[in-house]
Amino acid sequence: MKIKSWLFLFITTLLIGIVSAITVGLILKFPENSTMLELLLYIFGLIGFGALFSVFSQMGFFAYLTVHRFGLGIFKSHRLWNGVQLVLIAVVLFDLFYLRYASFHKEGESIVNYIVIPLAILVYGLIIAYLKVKQTSNVAFIPTLFFITVVTILEWVPVLKENNSLSLWMGFVPLMLCNTYQILMLHRLLQKNNQKKPIAS
Repeated sequence: MKIKSWLFLFITTLLIGIVSAITVGLILKFPENSTMLELLLYIFGLIGFGALFSVFSQMGFFAYLTVHRFGLGIFKSHRLWNGVQLVLIAVVLFDLFYLRYASFHKEGESIVNYIVIPLAILVYGLIIAYLKVKQTSNVAFIPTLFFITVVTILEWVPVLKENNSLSLWMGFVPLMLCNTYQILMLHRLLQKNNQKKPIAS
């Protein structure tokens, strides 16, 4: 990827992270009865939060692209590497359920609360993987599903430990939107770069 394309991806992903964090923060906890200065400080905090998770998202994205290449090189087969990724998807989704349940479940609380999040992430990942395949090829399905599920959950771990609903959603929404944007933009940027290459004489 060319520097120009990387800068475009970086800046637009950063903006998505910031805007989504501000939106979620104001919806979930609007600082009522606060002064203008307090409101501005709160918004600046949301901007920092969104920017931070946008950077987490971008680090995870490029880390996965590297790991994906290593995986293909080690296993020498898309089918085998995809099988490994499917196993990891199942393990991480189960861990998301089990570890949160074991750590935060209270007596009388429904287990459904701990099942919904991993299930929702899986369904969302399947939808994005389907869209990616429609735009590229069938080969992209498992890598996209892996990135949207496993990588997003790993990036989400710092706030998962707190089990605070505000922090959970303020971290999750920017991460998921940034990851979705990056995975769906990658092939477009690469195609654009390839189209600009001069034809050899």
